[in-house]
Amino acid sequence: MVDLTTKYLGMTLKNPLIASSSPLTGNLDDIKRLEDSGIAAVVLQSIFEEQINHEMHEIDHFLFRKTNAFSEATEFFPIDEDFDHIRPDEYLNNIQKITESVDIPVIGSLNGVSEGGWISYANKLQDVGVDAIELNVTYIPTEVNLNPREVEDMYVSTVKDLKEHIKVPLNLKMNYCFSNPAFMAKRFQDVGANGLSIFDNPALVDIDLENLTTITRINMTSSSNLSETLRWCAILYNQLSVDLCANTGIHSGEDVLKALMSGAKATSFTSVLLQKGISEIGKMLMYIKNWMIEKEYESISQMIGSISLKHTDNPSVFERNSYMQALTTYRY
Repeated sequence: MVDLTTKYLGMTLKNPLIASSSPLTGNLDDIKRLEDSGIAAVVLQSIFEEQINHEMHEIDHFLFRKTNAFSEATEFFPIDEDFDHIRPDEYLNNIQKITESVDIPVIGSLNGVSEGGWISYANKLQDVGVDAIELNVTYIPTEVNLNPREVEDMYVSTVKDLKEHIKVPLNLKMNYCFSNPAFMAKRFQDVGANGLSIFDNPALVDIDLENLTTITRINMTSSSNLSETLRWCAILYNQLSVDLCANTGIHSGEDVLKALMSGAKATSFTSVLLQKGISEIGKMLMYIKNWMIEKEYESISQMIGSISLKHTDNPSVFERNSYMQALTTYRY
């Protein structure tokens, strides 16, 4: 009998499969279906900072900095009335019903950009029973004169501020758009992050040529998106004490195994569930069990980080050599 359990954010999960934040994790019925299908934990559907605050001016200067210099720029931001239908108390009541009704860990999800009072909302998530909190800091700099270090400091300060307000473990859904993601990962660890999801998956942007408007779509992934996830889990493994969660490109049992071997302790996913259905969870677990039996692995912990840069004397040289080999050996 193989042992599928894994340690993540101080919790013992029955297996390394986590349903990431999506419409499937926004209501009790679907979460129960996920639990019955074998999922080990769920990240609740996000509540956004703007939905909590209602008044957009409460968001700090990092979001609106200098927009007054261009009057037309403010037209691109939602107005207060866009969030009038949001009822944070109803959201909390729904979460409490979920945490009281399922046996798997429930991770609350906050999506924001500021250091403002919205962070105190995290305490309310704790009060209704979430086992951890995931923070998704979504900020896309648009100013050519904004110093990158200032943006990085904003991310770090937000994580630090939130960590100071909560007692449950904090996971950061990390953005990969940094000049040195490894350095940023260490900064996040140093201010208290307990885990890092590698990586956030930004929405797709397009233009509607018929209506002359911009379009933003959910970015569905595939296994082809797994490469950067594997690369950075392998780089960060054993260099940091935070737990790593592979978040982008997980679509099959094979993907899960690759992510674990690169250094992730857990995997989170949603695209495959939305595309193929919740039954994919059982297929993934069956593949993992059969593969472990065939390869004589007794436990998940046995394979975590087994194919990472920990086993390389000079990781930078290894990465460079691998890059050169891939280009020079390609034949068409």
